[in-house]
Amino acid sequence: MFGAVHSLRQRRAMSRLLCQICAGPADRNGDGVLWLLTDHRDEWDDWPEKMAVDEPPACVPCVGLATRLCPALRSSSIVVRVRECPVVGVRGRVHKPGGLLPVPTDEDVMSFDDRRIRWTLASSLLRGLSGCTVVQADELA
Repeated sequence: MFGAVHSLRQRRAMSRLLCQICAGPADRNGDGVLWLLTDHRDEWDDWPEKMAVDEPPACVPCVGLATRLCPALRSSSIVVRVRECPVVGVRGRVHKPGGLLPVPTDEDVMSFDDRRIRWTLASSLLRGLSGCTVVQADELA
């Protein structure tokens, strides 16, 4: 189930920089941590620089596997080395006060200094990407 990521597994992979596919260590070298992302370069200048992502990084063996098997990555993917990737926020269901129990509202993305974070049931961690370099997948071997 490619689009349904287990919340606890996502947060563990993001906090420890583990591969999003096999949960082993993500690939790292002098150019940074390896990320496999859906390609959105045509929508945003300098993408993915300064972008927050909820997809964990990847290891080299899983890049080829994921791009062959995942429908979203098969049609449009990019491999990126990232020098800096601090945890910057969460994605989750925001709640509001409502009588005896909080009332769920929309799902949203927010930084840790957002006031609403106290009312948010986080489903995933976000990392900010900076120092990004696009890598050709065939150069990873």
